[in-house]
Amino acid sequence: MTFFRFLESFTLGIEKIAGVLLGIVTVLIVVSAIGRYLFAMPVPDAFDLSRLLIGAAIMWGLASVGYRGSHIKVDLFAEMMPARIRRLCDLFAWLVLGAFTTVLFWKMSERVASAYASGEATFDLRLPAWPLMALIAAGVGVSIVTVAARILLIAKRKGGLDPHETIDIEPDDRGPGNEQR
Repeated sequence: MTFFRFLESFTLGIEKIAGVLLGIVTVLIVVSAIGRYLFAMPVPDAFDLSRLLIGAAIMWGLASVGYRGSHIKVDLFAEMMPARIRRLCDLFAWLVLGAFTTVLFWKMSERVASAYASGEATFDLRLPAWPLMALIAAGVGVSIVTVAARILLIAKRKGGLDPHETIDIEPDDRGPGNEQR
């Protein structure tokens, strides 16, 4: 298995986790809304659980974006730059994202430890909040790995430009974003 195939399958697993979390949130909110409006009985802790689960879904989604780079980009000036300068700008942007993600993981880990130590719990059922916060922190932790993989690919000139820009890539050296269609 090549490095690229491993990264693709790893990211696919991340996307499945994010999708399952988003599905759980959707079902929880719909069931709670139906219970509240039709039966005057919402799902207990639906608000607390849904806000924590949506945070986890977002952070696991960030891990996918961290590898694929399929986020919204504003590239007014980047399009006017030569490909080599764009690659350097792209590398700088990913390094900044990597630093931000690392700091976010550090702060989320502190928050998980704080919730664990204080016995923080949900409002209705008094479920401990730290496991779901740990799930959020795990998503951020995986994001560090995927962003680092993307930085490595950009630095090795195997990814980073848009799919139609394959400058400096050997034909047999296709990384993510440089596949033939």
